[in-house]
Amino acid sequence: MPRALRRSLVPLAAVSLAGVLQAQTPVASITFTDVTRAAGIHFRHNNGAFGKKYLPETLGSGVAFLDADGDGWQDLFFVNSTHWAGQKRAPSRSALYRNRGDGTFDDVTVAAGLNVDVYGIGVAAADYDNDGDVDLYVTVLGGNRLFRNEGGGRFADVTSRAGVGAPGFSTCAAFVDYDRDGDLDLFVCNYVTWSIATDLHCTLDGKNKSYCTPESYQGQSPMFYRNRGDGTFEDVTRAAKLYDPTSKALGVTLIDFDGDGWMDLFVANDTEPNKLYHNDRNGTFTEMGVVAGVAFNEAGVARAGMGVDAADYDGSGRPSLVIGNFSNEMMALYTNEGNGLFIDEAPTTTIGRATLLTLTFACFFFDYDLDGLLDIFAANGHVADDIEAVQPNVKYAQPAHLFRNLGGRRFEEVTSKVGRPLALPRVSRGAAYGDYDNDGDLDLVVTANNGPARLLRNDGGNGNTSLRFLLRGSPSNRDAIGAKVQLLVDGKPGPWGVVKSGSSYASQSELPLTFGLGRRTQVSGARITWPDGQVESLPALGANQVITIQQGKGIVRTVAR
Repeated sequence: MPRALRRSLVPLAAVSLAGVLQAQTPVASITFTDVTRAAGIHFRHNNGAFGKKYLPETLGSGVAFLDADGDGWQDLFFVNSTHWAGQKRAPSRSALYRNRGDGTFDDVTVAAGLNVDVYGIGVAAADYDNDGDVDLYVTVLGGNRLFRNEGGGRFADVTSRAGVGAPGFSTCAAFVDYDRDGDLDLFVCNYVTWSIATDLHCTLDGKNKSYCTPESYQGQSPMFYRNRGDGTFEDVTRAAKLYDPTSKALGVTLIDFDGDGWMDLFVANDTEPNKLYHNDRNGTFTEMGVVAGVAFNEAGVARAGMGVDAADYDGSGRPSLVIGNFSNEMMALYTNEGNGLFIDEAPTTTIGRATLLTLTFACFFFDYDLDGLLDIFAANGHVADDIEAVQPNVKYAQPAHLFRNLGGRRFEEVTSKVGRPLALPRVSRGAAYGDYDNDGDLDLVVTANNGPARLLRNDGGNGNTSLRFLLRGSPSNRDAIGAKVQLLVDGKPGPWGVVKSGSSYASQSELPLTFGLGRRTQVSGARITWPDGQVESLPALGANQVITIQQGKGIVRTVAR
């Protein structure tokens, strides 16, 4: 369908909310400062490469911001891979860094019981058993792991008992209460059917072995686990109509794209059509990617989808999608038109032009300058370390992208304006955002394939004001994943966000929601729609606070920054 015709189908009732907040409140200077060493973080990813060019080595791994000990400070969990069997080297393990609250972190991996030697790729964090502590799910090549947070700084491997460790080539995961029963269910992305025994010989130059593309291997269906509420899960992949052996999934995000209050799923596939699963409210999903216009690019070709996120970036009141794709494909920015259709705005915007030659893994919406408009971050790096031999214009190590939202569905790339760390070429993979220093603005953490992670502090973003919300559900799931918070500005509906697990690439950002307010000192109030459908309203709120809300009890704590 032509773009112009599809535009004409937008309902006349659709009203932009972009002007509710001052769209472009300038901040004097914002810099992302590399504080990795000063913060005491020494994590380095190991992909196990030793010359064999095994496919999993290209994927790298993810990272999560989470408050593991419930002290109000965001901790960090880095996923690591490991050496291949037969390589006599010291083991490499994932790492949990506890936030000391003074700008530094302490490596507590061993004490936490998380020093396991697996070929890890992704992570999702949530309180799956509603006991008040955030648990960890790690996706692994050969068998995933669920670590239950027992409190007191300790985690226990409960994979076998929970029934969520099926072997496969898993990449990303997300917790979601798809049936709204108060217990978090689990969606797990799988990539391709691969093993050392079935590894293929691929080449770029006709002589030397190169990394194969996923097109060389058969896909692998994602897995969907329903939480029974007793610490165990049941595999409902087929019953939920999510079984898809053609899938080669690298990204998943929660998105209620039709606004019916039931959480849907979007899956980014690598060289296969993307999937948009509509929640039918009866325990099943209906795949709608093709009819919604998000399965392929505008030429009808499946792209190499990597990371993905969903949010209302244009103030339309509807969630749109951003997707990281391969080099020579551009990122996708699928704008939700409100009539069941999405349109990719990237090709006609700065985003498309800037990302033509980069290969994006992690990507997400976040408001780095707190002006009330959601910006876009992209972590880039190629998968072939010899790509320049055949494509001189495409580099293995690549700078990141930071796109500032100017309103009106327009963006400006500001990577070179926010400090050197983002502009340095890296082979980046996972990324997440979180306010680790509790100063009100959002910081970044980025992993590198077979390289060191970086913690990038946002210096200057809090020149604008903000509000942060920490939600506690009951009878909804304790982390309130799926809850929607909408601000009221001058008495009108304003910006909104959803508490989400997953998104990005193999990573997870913090669960608290941060709203930039520009120069405003207060908002008229807020409306919370809990995952079970219950709605609560809050009175006028002053800026620069962290507000904790308990379902059914309203505001139970406020902390000024």
